Amino acid sequence: MVLNSKRVIVTGGASGVGKELVKQLLEKGAYVSALDINIENLKKLKAELNNDKLFIYQVDVTNDKNIKDFKKDYFKDQPWIDVLINNAGIIQPFINISDLDINIIEKVMNVNYYGPLKLIKTFINELKERDEAYILNVSSMGGFFPFPGQSAYGASKAALSLLTEGLYSELLDTNIKVSLVLPGAMATDIAKNSDIEIKENNSKEIKMITASEAADKIIKVIEKNKFKLYLGNDSKFMNFMYKLNAKAAIKFITKLMKK
Repeated sequence: MVLNSKRVIVTGGASGVGKELVKQLLEKGAYVSALDINIENLKKLKAELNNDKLFIYQVDVTNDKNIKDFKKDYFKDQPWIDVLINNAGIIQPFINISDLDINIIEKVMNVNYYGPLKLIKTFINELKERDEAYILNVSSMGGFFPFPGQSAYGASKAALSLLTEGLYSELLDTNIKVSLVLPGAMATDIAKNSDIEIKENNSKEIKMITASEAADKIIKVIEKNKFKLYLGNDSKFMNFMYKLNAKAAIKFITKLMKK
């Protein structure tokens, strides 16, 4: 897909990878609608980029009324939609399932799974009206591989991954292309935005991909119509290791996370 003049929605667009996606899509000539729950960050983004092709919307993807109202507002500003990028996501505290509050589990699932699902269902009919359209979902390495203390997060991302693959199969003979991105560790503010504190030793041995690098590779997925991307050397390595020997891979990451 050539992104020049395409109408693109990016969730989680005010920070991290989402912000970089917004910047780079604008550079390619796309009209970008940045969604985020943080209105102050959205306003800063609008002021920083100062681009008439950027539209900002405060949206809580877990709130049905917010999504319904956003759709009305979106079509006041835009004639159509070409691309939906579900990038917004949160992690959980590094706590075992036995000790994790059920309300936190529900919040993680609502943001990471039901939010993207509801946005897809909200816009899929309009996407079908285009000559070519795209849905890209950002899952996680945690969506195919279990991390200690992130089981609920992993479950939410695994659900998003299978949803994406299911959509791909259902839309094979349509105008809508579907892609799944599975990032490893990234240098973003996801922990801060999730109100989670991460100990330094949880990530000190993991080389993180920058938000800018991640956004560049995600955009290339759309441009080249690539079905699945394991983003980052850690994601690629753990995918290989998990398929080779799942038990050994789990023991490896558990030992690493305890350092």
